[in-house]
Amino acid sequence: MKPADLLPPFEVEVTSGPRAVRAALQGVFDQLAPLSLDVEETSTVELVLAEALNNIVEHAYPAPDADGPIHLQLQHCADGLHVRLSDRGRAMKDDMLPKGHLERVDCNIADLPEGGFGWFLIKDLSRDVRYTRSDGQNRLSLRIAVGFPQ
Repeated sequence: MKPADLLPPFEVEVTSGPRAVRAALQGVFDQLAPLSLDVEETSTVELVLAEALNNIVEHAYPAPDADGPIHLQLQHCADGLHVRLSDRGRAMKDDMLPKGHLERVDCNIADLPEGGFGWFLIKDLSRDVRYTRSDGQNRLSLRIAVGFPQ
């Protein structure tokens, strides 16, 4: 891929709350438009980011009055879309990423858990997933292999 095919780095910042995920995704896809992602690539980026953002909204800032900043830094490189999300909410349990194993699904559909699939999806659809907690800030980084020329 030649450098002209790469997008410059960009940032999106939203405040946690009921509309945060939608606002962040809109900001990201506005900036990704020049890549002309196909439907599958768009869906992958949307799913990974929506899951990660929902986790921040629901777990890092869980109370209705605990809204806080969510910062996304993105850069499209030769090996895909590099994403860094950060927030100042609650740390992940044990300061570690959840394992993200696929739950057993060989049961009655009514017995399936409501949640628990998000981290499996994030880890399955992206690469180089890392989490750190430093100076009161959660930092999640990952790479999504999209935006390659056809």
